[in-house]
Amino acid sequence: MLILRGAPAFSDFRKSKLLSALKQQVSAISSVYVEYMHLVELQEAQSASDQAKLEAILQYGPNVAKEDPAGQMLFVTPREGTISPWSSKATDIAKNCGLGQITRLERGAAVYIHAEQPLSEQELNSILPLIHDRMVEQVFGSVEAASVLFEQTEPAPMQRVDILKEGKSGLVAANEALGLALADDEIDYLVESFQGLNRNPSDVELMMFAQANSEHCRHKIFNASWDIDGEAQEKSLFSMIRNTNELGGENVLSAYKDNAAVIVGSKVPRFYPSQNAHQYTYNQESVDILIKVETHNHPTAIAPFSGAATGSGGEIRDEGATGRGGKPKAGLTGFSVSDLKIPGYEQPWESNYGKPDRIVSALDIMIEGPIGGAAFNNEFGRPNLSGYFRTFEQEVNGAAGLEVRGYHKPIMIAGGMGNIRAEHVEKGDIAVGAKLICLGGPAMLIGLGGGAASSMASGSSAESLDFASVQRGNPEMERRCQEVIDRCWQMGEDNPISFIHDVGAGGLSNAFPELVKDGGRGGNFELRNVNNDEPGMSPLGVWSNESQERYVLAVDPENLQLFSDLCERERCPFAVVGEAIDEQHLTLNDKHFDNKPVDLPMDVLFGKAPKMHRSVIRQEYSVKEFDTSKLALTEAVERVLSLPSVASKSFLITIGDRTITGQVVRDQMVGPWQVPVADCAVTSASYQGYRGEAMAMGERTPIALVDAAASGRMAIAETLTNMACAPIADISDIKLSANWMVAAGHAGEDEKLYDTVKAVGMELCPALGITIPVGKDSMSMRTQWQDGEEQKSVTSPMSVVISGFAPVTDVRKSLTPQLRTDLGETDLILIDLGEGKNRLGLSALAQVYNEVGQQVADVNSPELLKTFFAAIQALNEQGHIIAYHDRSDGGLLATVAEMCFAGHSGVDINLDMLANDDESCIGALFNEELGGVIQVAKDKTIEVLTELNAAGLGDISSVIGSLNWDDELRIHFDDEEIYSEKRVALQKIWSRTSYEVQKLRDNPECAEQEYNAIDDVEDPGLNVSLSFDINEDIAAPYIASGVRPKIAVLREQGVNGQIEMAAAFDKAGFNSVDVHMSDILAQRVSLEDFQAMVACGGFSYGDVLGAGEGWAKSVLFNSVARDQFERYFERSDSLSLGVCNGCQMISNLQQIIPGADHWPKFVRNKSEQFEGRVALVKVQKSNSIFLNGMQDSIMPIAIAHGEGHAQFASSQDLSLATDSGSVALRYVDNRGQATEQYPQNPNGSPQGVAGMSSLDGRVTIMMPHPERVFRAVQNSWAPDEWQEDGAWMRLFRNARKELS
Repeated sequence: MLILRGAPAFSDFRKSKLLSALKQQVSAISSVYVEYMHLVELQEAQSASDQAKLEAILQYGPNVAKEDPAGQMLFVTPREGTISPWSSKATDIAKNCGLGQITRLERGAAVYIHAEQPLSEQELNSILPLIHDRMVEQVFGSVEAASVLFEQTEPAPMQRVDILKEGKSGLVAANEALGLALADDEIDYLVESFQGLNRNPSDVELMMFAQANSEHCRHKIFNASWDIDGEAQEKSLFSMIRNTNELGGENVLSAYKDNAAVIVGSKVPRFYPSQNAHQYTYNQESVDILIKVETHNHPTAIAPFSGAATGSGGEIRDEGATGRGGKPKAGLTGFSVSDLKIPGYEQPWESNYGKPDRIVSALDIMIEGPIGGAAFNNEFGRPNLSGYFRTFEQEVNGAAGLEVRGYHKPIMIAGGMGNIRAEHVEKGDIAVGAKLICLGGPAMLIGLGGGAASSMASGSSAESLDFASVQRGNPEMERRCQEVIDRCWQMGEDNPISFIHDVGAGGLSNAFPELVKDGGRGGNFELRNVNNDEPGMSPLGVWSNESQERYVLAVDPENLQLFSDLCERERCPFAVVGEAIDEQHLTLNDKHFDNKPVDLPMDVLFGKAPKMHRSVIRQEYSVKEFDTSKLALTEAVERVLSLPSVASKSFLITIGDRTITGQVVRDQMVGPWQVPVADCAVTSASYQGYRGEAMAMGERTPIALVDAAASGRMAIAETLTNMACAPIADISDIKLSANWMVAAGHAGEDEKLYDTVKAVGMELCPALGITIPVGKDSMSMRTQWQDGEEQKSVTSPMSVVISGFAPVTDVRKSLTPQLRTDLGETDLILIDLGEGKNRLGLSALAQVYNEVGQQVADVNSPELLKTFFAAIQALNEQGHIIAYHDRSDGGLLATVAEMCFAGHSGVDINLDMLANDDESCIGALFNEELGGVIQVAKDKTIEVLTELNAAGLGDISSVIGSLNWDDELRIHFDDEEIYSEKRVALQKIWSRTSYEVQKLRDNPECAEQEYNAIDDVEDPGLNVSLSFDINEDIAAPYIASGVRPKIAVLREQGVNGQIEMAAAFDKAGFNSVDVHMSDILAQRVSLEDFQAMVACGGFSYGDVLGAGEGWAKSVLFNSVARDQFERYFERSDSLSLGVCNGCQMISNLQQIIPGADHWPKFVRNKSEQFEGRVALVKVQKSNSIFLNGMQDSIMPIAIAHGEGHAQFASSQDLSLATDSGSVALRYVDNRGQATEQYPQNPNGSPQGVAGMSSLDGRVTIMMPHPERVFRAVQNSWAPDEWQEDGAWMRLFRNARKELS
């Protein structure tokens, strides 16, 4: 093993944070220093030149001075038996650079701890949790000891359980030892089955059965029969959900039978490359909508980053594996946790009940979990556009008496929508002899038994089994898999995929049997054909591990070569593991041991006879009334705005790339000040036209503790009032996903579940004409532990989380909550679907006072809700609504406050029409009944009220206020001002939780700058100043000539922004051609054939070896690639653009680009966080051909990067770059001044540097994304007068004009 020293791993502020945490554990620690160490496994000795090349490749990242290590050293590496994503991608880079003798590169972190004297073993153990993630990492006492990572051990044999001799007792013991979570009747069934086969089961067969029949996979409770109070119930839970589709399943193309549901979308021109010449073209076709929402609760409780990451990754795979191959498009994420208890910002309502050691705190979940989910979405290339966040932990009376209810077992929701061709909605046939393939990464010893583990209450399994069930994500590998799937579905009827499933819970042991079962076949498999990076694993480990980023497919033999060629081009591993047979039998052969770990009739695996039955006896209980008479309004406002479910979610949003795909029309951030208050997400269906899709979420889980059915009804209703802001032809076009979470079997919870499903499936949805074609259940939402002598537990409320999806008729007409102050006098109208009931039970107000309340918000009339939705649609179509915001958490007070924040406006609210006396003002302001507030022009108020009255909404619609110029929120009742506060002060209260988490998670200096910026009352917000005519198409004459220059749209593995880039250049008159780096290295493609080249954004090699640096080094250190690029850059007739990851890559090719002498490299952001933002940039005076004629223009642009800080070799280089006109773009503040202030400058680049040009102007690089905002509708905010084109379309047309 070769050991090579790397760069410092921590910045100063991260080092300071770590030292502070270490000193809290061991006060004697005086300093800490962390440095990367690279471990190299070689097949053979390297030459001196190859060693020098390797050392050059391993020099990456920011230029930070190394320290002289001192103190005790602890070496942190990936867990033995796993290969980190960093390792696999770094090894790929090395091999693409010609270093074929390298078997594996791995990286660890050497942590040097200095104290007055060496730490004791006890002290060392106390700090280990602070320096490593015990789920995916381990700690060695020396670097040399890590050589075990490279050791290859002989495969462990399978085991058999002797039930022929020991009977049931043998299987009971195995059930506990292996963490199978088998029920008694399942154990009896297996004993009987194998005794019938007259043989003992293998551990592989038992694990396979446990995963396939886990609650997680088989949904036994939802399929169970029920009796309540001795009376048999007519329908199962699932039957009641299916009822919605039986009554209202119009435009549902697939429900309940695939990885995702499919609903009718739009017929639009779809843009993708052909399979022969790889040229991008538009194809008119039906683009239907995939919908799926998953949960990943158990893994997120014990390893938040990995749990949330793989939750998102698993749901993305579900979309890709729908039908014969789908395309994930946009995501949503949700979290429910117990109280945060932020140090120094503890809230008066928060509990100190404690938690078990085996799970992490709610705060840690919300620091690490969202980063995990966002990181996977970002790297895969899917924008996350919607979500929710709730905290709840409160002692409430219930059927089990007074007990703590909350989310120690969190809810982690991962969902989204995608698109699929109509001809691929149904899976094909699996022919006898079809090749059964595993596509994606290798098997590794991670995620063993996750399906069974997630089906258990936390605390009921061994802690070691919790750890074993945690998975680890590699989104760049999943991206490669998706690229292969994309190439397949793009072939239309020639799609080589007959059948596809994702690999999730249970690993291959679940996926392959499901694949052949659903295809009506059996299968013969060979265990040793599975790609496996841990050969020492037993057959059980190889077959059942949940290594992520894998799919199983059936491909006919005649299509195998085509499929292999597609995988080779995308560098995506695959293995032919088996073959389909006619007999309904599963055989898994192991040629290493010459035995059969699995040899089963399929009806043994899938035919468990006993069906679950649930018996429920209803239990009555009462809860306390909520007396609001003594509440002080000022304190109530501050508390409610501070509650996380009401407060700003900015810290959850800006970590996500919300512009990738170039098809995002409405993200969470609203208006010129980018405030996170959007009601729903909207995407465009194509880069042409204005059809699209919308999605939103709704949940009101706490009120289930009083009235479970009401919580279900309100979750659906809130989803609908959120989606009302999008132009949707009919309420029945909205299709729902329902995620059900409950502590099944806990006193009172089963009846709540049944009542809620019945209320939703048999009553509300049929009344609304809405269907629920997809969903998920998690039936073990309880955490229990021993705290000294006390047995403790926390049980979640019965929780249903709803997600809604619908096609959109015109994305341009989407409404936002931004109050407009520039459109003359306006009024605010409240439409109160609560009809004045003002019920406050377990509202945000009740929660912040630790109260309950006997009456909760509910859907009074489904017909009224339908009428409301139709009225908002009609008023929007007529152009009468300026702003819209639904009423939900925090009530009217929060609704109006958020509208103020979005519009930087004051508002006067009058409660005379909503309250009868002073005491009822609290109810009027804080009730969370259904409804919405609309802003309308004052001269249209009478007309709007007349229309609302004609629709039957007149009695519940009233003018409640208007804007004021004092930037204050003022509340009036009975001719008196009962409350007044500056908008800025309220916005700071509302933003405080987000700020406090950001301060703990990111660079605190950046967090403070963003928080303090709220104080700038005069901030003009985003604005535009153009030096050119946005509507002039300077490329039109050249397009009319019919000549279309060829541009190479260049990507490397992990790049994800190529499609929108190709679309922008296509619109400008280019022939956009998809070029993979593998095409260049294999010499299938030459850059000599192109007049222009663009290196696209994404995460090449997962940003391993520095952002874009790995990609660049695979050019510089590969003679074929270097020769092509060098010749291309020397040409005087070529153009080159690099954006984001492409910018980082081309900046590292500086040595072969004429006129790039003083360019910087781009390193991690000052915030040390991924930044998804909208920023203003100003075009500088430079020779950039792409920016010709745009000098001095100030324009908003999409930002999405984690490493965008321009690091110049020296201050002299920065000066020379400026003086020579090499700086092409600078970040400016909202007043147009170059800035280093966060977040206007999202990465801290000196003097606001955002882009560079070569001296001759033929090569331009920039970190922001012009290709994501070339259309007006793609901008999160744009001036009203913009038409089809966005300002950045000029950049692409400049290039076409140059090549005329």
